[in-house]
Amino acid sequence: MALTLLVGAARSGKSQIAARMASAWAGPVAVIATGEPRDEEMAARIARHRAVRPPEWRTVEEPIEVAAAIAASASEEFVIVDCVTLWVSNLLERDVEPRDVEARAEEAGKVAGAHAAPVVVVSNEVGAGIVPMHPETRAYRDLMGSVNAILARAAERTVLTVAGRVLRLDDPEGVIGDVSRG
Repeated sequence: MALTLLVGAARSGKSQIAARMASAWAGPVAVIATGEPRDEEMAARIARHRAVRPPEWRTVEEPIEVAAAIAASASEEFVIVDCVTLWVSNLLERDVEPRDVEARAEEAGKVAGAHAAPVVVVSNEVGAGIVPMHPETRAYRDLMGSVNAILARAAERTVLTVAGRVLRLDDPEGVIGDVSRG
């Protein structure tokens, strides 16, 4: 079926839009949640997300093996992966090298694109602000840009979410082709 990448700023409505998309699906829904409740604030965020999910939706808490979790989903399940930003942080905290994070993103995109039912992947766009002061933060920002681009290439559609609104993003090949045709 189709992989959709929902990308945007924090609190821009990505998760709510993914949930609305899943609610329109006639079949079962699985949510692959990558967040880990490491402090009170994060535990409260996770609890808020859980509270608004319909009770019949299956939740898989998987902070590391996202491709495997998608692959293990039933073919008729609409899958939401929420969110890539935390997934990448989790991988880096476990000393996974950036090139291996990118390889995992390639695999997740491939598995998601091959899933029979729709898959919606939620990710933050972290590179639209100022250049971070610290090298580690700059490296994370750069890696997130690469991971988002990898997932966008695998996606049938990529949607930018801003203030609860969406903007479909075109494949750059169409734009490049327009220029080459003069």
